[in-house]
Amino acid sequence: MDVTRERAAAVLADNWLGSSTVPSRGLYPHQWSWDSAFIAFGVRHLAPERARLELLTLFSAQWRDGRVPHILFNPDTPPEAYFPGPSFWHAGRTSGLVQPPVHARAVLAVHEAEPDRTFLATLYPKLRAWHEYLHTHRGRGGRGLAAIVHPWESGMDNSPAWDAPLSAVTPSAGFVRRDLQHGAAADRPSDEDYGRYVRLAADYRDSGYQDGAGFVVEDPGFNALLADGELALAEIAEELRLPAAAAGHREAAARVAKALQDTLWDSASGWFFARDVRTGTRTREYTCAGLLPLLLPDLAVAPALLATATGPRFRLGRVHGVPSHDLTAPEFDPGRYWRGPSWFNVGWLVRHGLLRHGEHALAEHLRADLVETALRTDFAEYCDPLTGTGHGTRSFSWTAALTLDLLAQPAAVA
Repeated sequence: MDVTRERAAAVLADNWLGSSTVPSRGLYPHQWSWDSAFIAFGVRHLAPERARLELLTLFSAQWRDGRVPHILFNPDTPPEAYFPGPSFWHAGRTSGLVQPPVHARAVLAVHEAEPDRTFLATLYPKLRAWHEYLHTHRGRGGRGLAAIVHPWESGMDNSPAWDAPLSAVTPSAGFVRRDLQHGAAADRPSDEDYGRYVRLAADYRDSGYQDGAGFVVEDPGFNALLADGELALAEIAEELRLPAAAAGHREAAARVAKALQDTLWDSASGWFFARDVRTGTRTREYTCAGLLPLLLPDLAVAPALLATATGPRFRLGRVHGVPSHDLTAPEFDPGRYWRGPSWFNVGWLVRHGLLRHGEHALAEHLRADLVETALRTDFAEYCDPLTGTGHGTRSFSWTAALTLDLLAQPAAVA
């Protein structure tokens, strides 16, 4: 085992709770939804049974309406360790929000590492229910896209894409931010932004988790992952010998992909922008979420999207990772949460997108950079795209897990 693999494996061992993995022991001491999916991609190379348990544990908390909550709280963690904790949500052992649907792709990858049809057969109906929830309850814009009802649901919590939709939200006050005990204030969302997040979450909770009021936004990253998840579900259905279901998932993926291009693509800008469903306007912020539709294999606008990504706004291939926000924008901040830094999960996803569109050299450059940066920064949560300096917490689980996955992949060749 080389030193990078050994150190990444040690991070994941230290963050393992016995049935799931925390993103970090201090800052995020519970199980997070899309974190666990990314973690499973890496852990499958070390212990496939642990990767299966990671995902089975998460889906054990699935709601009856099909949603997969974004946090499954660890009962052994003191309530004051994280805010908002379980008492805030009035939802038992979970939160009431969701995160991007990367789970079907993770389930398929874990199965491919060590085939287990029982595992697939157990999770397939749960994954179907999860996607059905998104297609129906979250189809608020009427165009075939799923909407998020809180910035936290995008996984890109503090993105500038949410500034305009959040501007009318009155911030909450009187709560204690636990995140600042584990991270520099300059790297984290401002108190005003965090207050808006808390207000939105409280309003959603107080509505009985009724979807469709307040913040309602169609996010290109979330929907690209939903379409890719449907393609993964098609492969799972085929493995389970369900050809009609597989065809249905491929049709669902095509519908979402078409809606993405019809609704969120701006040809003049060469980018996918988020859309505020309430006003019908796009946010016009160039964020890394706009690059995730590259995951879709038949994306007609891929050349134009790549031209923007490799241009001055993102300089893909000439900076560290994938910047989370436009490098030329006045609000670009190389250290503040999702307002400029590069995140390892986004780089990992974009690499897959590059490979699907034949960009082998750029994909290999990104793979090598991600692995080198992860080791040098002690598996930091994210990094400065210009200098490669690590930011956020260290020994971050998805950084370690995705490094393991990248190490296991063959070098991309033209």
